[in-house]
This record gives sequence, structure tokens and C-alpha cells, in this order.
Amino acid sequence: MSDDVRYLRRAMELADQAAARGDVPIGAVLVSGELVLEAKNEKESRPDATAHAEMLLLHEAAARLGVWRLSDATIYVTKEPCVMCAGAMIAARIKRVVYGARDPKGGADGGAFDILRSPKTNHRLEITAGVLEDETAAQLQRFFRQKRQAAQPEGIERDVR
Repeated sequence: MSDDVRYLRRAMELADQAAARGDVPIGAVLVSGELVLEAKNEKESRPDATAHAEMLLLHEAAARLGVWRLSDATIYVTKEPCVMCAGAMIAARIKRVVYGARDPKGGADGGAFDILRSPKTNHRLEITAGVLEDETAAQLQRFFRQKRQAAQPEGIERDVR
């Protein structure tokens, strides 16, 4: 099993933990040399709009390493990073990002925006997209399907194909 798959599988476990707490199931792992950090979305549980898994990792890594420039770090995340997270990864000079599911509504690697590959940014990072894509997408779809079903008034049936 490749490191990409191994770390993405761990990120999926973290995403399940986030879902169990009511947060969108997104998990992430940051690897920089011997340092391995893990985080999951905590927007609802904190509450904090910036408490995305990737942002929590960047804060923790900078604190542990004592530097903001994380040029040896790889972030493994279950979903295409959003604009905020992509911008933070660029600012932190992350070496590489590996992600699973695409996000056509808010992704910043061509999903909705193209921040990560923009020639206008001051840093380029390596991108590996679509690792365990079907599994990570299914994880998100299950979560939102359950949320929609829970929000349905009792007695009203809904087609959830």
C-alpha cells in the first residue's frame, strides 16, 4: 500500500470521527519528516468557521516546528481543499497536497476555483488528486444524505436516489 493510500485511509477514519460529532466528514494528515499530525473538521464542535482539518494541521505544525514555512510537508485530505485552505497551504509553502473527492461547489483545485494551480500565486505545490476518490466521495454523500433525511418532517417520504 502506498503512503498516499495509507494516509488517506487514516484521514477517512478521522473524517468518520468528525461526522460522529456532527461535523462534515473531512479528515487530514500532515507529514513532515518524522512529524505526523492528524486533524478533522471541527467547525461545529468548536464553533469556528476556520476550523477546517487542513487549517488545524497548519496551525499545529507551525507551533510544533516553530516555523510557518512548511516546505517539507505533505497534507493528505479527504476532499479537495476549499479556497481558504488552498490559500493557507500556498502561504505556508506546503510541498504537496494529496486529496480524495473533488468538490465542484467549493474546491480550489479546479472544482469551483483554480487557486492551487494558478500561475498567479507565489508558490507552487505538487498536487495528487483523486486518491480513493470514490470512497471519499461516498463518505461525504452518506453524511449529507443522512442530514437531509433527518431534516425531513415525519410522515413525508423523499426519494433519495
